[in-house]
Amino acid sequence: MANFKGHALPGSFFLIIGLWWSVKYPLRYFHQKGKQSQPTYYYRRLEIIEAAIRTLFSVTGVLAEQFVPDGPHLHLYHGNDWIKLMNWQHSTMYIFFAVSGIIDMLTFLSTHIPLGVDKLVMAVAAFNEGFLFFYHVHHRPPLDQHIHSLLLYAVFAGAFSSLLEIIFRNNIVLELFRTSLIVLQGTWFWQIGFVLFPPFGSAEWDQRDDGNIMFITMCFCWHYLVSICIMATNYSLVYCFMTRLKRQREGGEIIGIQKLKSKHTYQKALLNGSDED
Repeated sequence: MANFKGHALPGSFFLIIGLWWSVKYPLRYFHQKGKQSQPTYYYRRLEIIEAAIRTLFSVTGVLAEQFVPDGPHLHLYHGNDWIKLMNWQHSTMYIFFAVSGIIDMLTFLSTHIPLGVDKLVMAVAAFNEGFLFFYHVHHRPPLDQHIHSLLLYAVFAGAFSSLLEIIFRNNIVLELFRTSLIVLQGTWFWQIGFVLFPPFGSAEWDQRDDGNIMFITMCFCWHYLVSICIMATNYSLVYCFMTRLKRQREGGEIIGIQKLKSKHTYQKALLNGSDED
C-alpha cells in the first residue's frame, strides 16, 4: 500500500517481533548459561507459538495488501496493464516471511528437518525483502529513493547475520545483532511513512531538497542508536530479573537445608534423651 498505513503495518510487525526477541534471547541465554541441556518442552512450545504468530502477521500483511479497497484483489494483469505491482511486491515479501514462520514451526514439531534450515529460510526471506526494495523505487524522487535505500543496510545485514547463525547456532551476540536490525526496520518503516505520507495534515517534505536527504541519513543513525539502547535496556532488565530469581532460589534451598539440619538435630537429641532414660 502506497500510503502511511502500508508502511506502519510492516513497521509494527517488525517492531513487535524485535522487542520480543530482545527479551527472549537474553532470557534463554541466562537460563542455559553453563548448561548443555536440550531445549525444554515449554521452550519448544514457546518457539512454535512465536513462529505461528509470525506466520499470522505475514498472512495478515498479504491480505491487507491484496484486499484493501484500492488493492489488486489477487489480479495481476488486466488488458495491457499490470495491476498494483507495488502491492504485489509487498505481498511477495510477506509470503517469504510466512514461509520462514512455517519452517520454524516444522523445525520444532518434526525431527526430520535438518538443523539450520530455519535460519537459512529466514536469511532467504530477508534477502528477498532487500532484493524487492532495491528495485522498488526506480524513477521516484531522490528522497523517496534514499530513504528506502537506507533500509537495505538493515535488511541485508540481517540476512548475513542469519546465515552466520546456521554455523554459530544460539550465539547470543549474533542473535542480539539480528534483533537490533529487526527493531531498526520496524522504526524505520514508521519513519518512511511519516516522511513520504505525512499523517494528521502535516506539511509534506521536499523530495528534492539535499538538506532533507542529509537529515534522513543522520536520522537513520539515530534510529539504530535507539535500537541499541532498547537492546541494552532489555538485556540489563533480564539480567537483573534472572539474578534476583537465582538468589531467591538459592536462599530457599539454604533455608530448606537449615530446616532439615535442625529437624535432624532435634530428632537426634530426642533419641539421646530416650537412651539416657
